[in-house]
Amino acid sequence: MNLKNKKILITGATGGIGNSLIEKFNNFGSSIIATGTNEEKLNNLKKKYPNIYIEKFKLEEHNKIEKFIDTIYTKLNGLDILVNNAGITLDNLSIRLTEENWQKVMDINLTSSFLMCKFAIKKMLKNKFGKIINITSIVGHTGNVGQANYAASKAGIIAFSKSLALEYAKKNINVNCVSPGFIKTDMTDKINEDFKKVLLSKIPAGSLGSGEDVSNCVAFLASDMANYINGETLHVNGGMYMS
Repeated sequence: MNLKNKKILITGATGGIGNSLIEKFNNFGSSIIATGTNEEKLNNLKKKYPNIYIEKFKLEEHNKIEKFIDTIYTKLNGLDILVNNAGITLDNLSIRLTEENWQKVMDINLTSSFLMCKFAIKKMLKNKFGKIINITSIVGHTGNVGQANYAASKAGIIAFSKSLALEYAKKNINVNCVSPGFIKTDMTDKINEDFKKVLLSKIPAGSLGSGEDVSNCVAFLASDMANYINGETLHVNGGMYMS
C-alpha cells in the first residue's frame, strides 16, 4: 500500500471510525491533518499520534471552507487524499422532523462534503492526481425509520460522488464512497441490548463491524491498488445490504 508520505485530510477524525482512519494512515506513514470540532478529543489524538496535524473546524461554516482547504494545502505542502468522514444525526419521524433539523443535517453531511470535494479538487488538478473517499451509510441505500434527513444526505453523497468521478476521471482524480453498516462505536455501545439482538439478527455475519473494517476499505481506495476504481461504493455491512 503506497501511502507513505501521502498528504491526507480526514474530517470527523474524533469519532470511532475517524480514530480508526487516523491509526490506519498513520501506520502507513502518511502525512495527516485530522479535523473535528471537539478540541479535547483532537488534542488527545495529537498526544497519541504526535506526527499528525490537528485543525479544529466547523464544517457548517460553508463560506470558510475554501480558505480552510488553502490552509491545509499550505500546511501539508500539497493534498493527495481527502476523506470526508464527518456527519451528524438529528433523528425523528418525518412528520415531527423540523425544517431546521432537516437543513442542519443537509448542511453538514451533504453540502459541506460537496464543498470540501470542490475545493480539494481545485488543488488536486494542479498535480493531475487525487483520491477522494466519501463516507456514506447503509441507510443511504435502504432508508431508515426516523432518519429521512440523514438517509437523504447520505444518498446525496453517493450521487454527487458519481458525478464528480465522471467529471475528473481524465485528470487522474478518483472519487469513491465507502458505505458502512452498523459499526461498533461508542454510539452503538449505548444501544439497548434487546434492540441490539434484533439488529444482529438482520446482519448475516451475525456481528457489528469494526472501525478497522471501514478504514481498511478507505486505505485500499486511497492507494494505487484502486487506480481503476472510480465512482463506486464499497459496502461494509456484513451482508446486511447487497447492491
